[in-house]
Amino acid sequence: MKNLLRIALSLLVIGVALSAVTLSAYAQDDPRRPVTDDEVNAVSKKLYCPVCENITLDTCGTLACAQWREEVRLLLSEGNTPEQVIENFVARFGDRVVGTPVDPTLRALSLVTPWLLSGLVLLGTAIIFLRWRKEGGAPTPKASAAQPSASASVRSLETYRARIEADLAARR
Repeated sequence: MKNLLRIALSLLVIGVALSAVTLSAYAQDDPRRPVTDDEVNAVSKKLYCPVCENITLDTCGTLACAQWREEVRLLLSEGNTPEQVIENFVARFGDRVVGTPVDPTLRALSLVTPWLLSGLVLLGTAIIFLRWRKEGGAPTPKASAAQPSASASVRSLETYRARIEADLAARR
């Protein structure tokens, strides 16, 4: 019985020793490399938080951002380039994670359109200002047959005032 126990114990020690050797060999074959926080933050500065609005991944303190930063670290440690990591996030979550579209045409449109519209508004304002200045200021209403002249309007006001005073005097 003692021999059987020694053999079992010997096999157990040998098994543990062999598993330690295979685990150390497996750890040496691991293609992952250590990734610094600076590398993670360099990529995270280009990505936006999925929860908050207009906050980059490197400055946000939400749990979702912490998980995304760990995912960035994992992808970088597997040998992906920063561009590949960003493309991975865009493919999974859409253009909103990078703030501006990745497609060159959409990116150009999103960056040029506000400037183009602002330029058109300024051009229209300048044209209106120059026309107004050329005409000599704001147009003045011209007296026509339908509008009474200034002296006629003064006379009608005097007539109106006289009637009111007469009505007030009659009531006293």
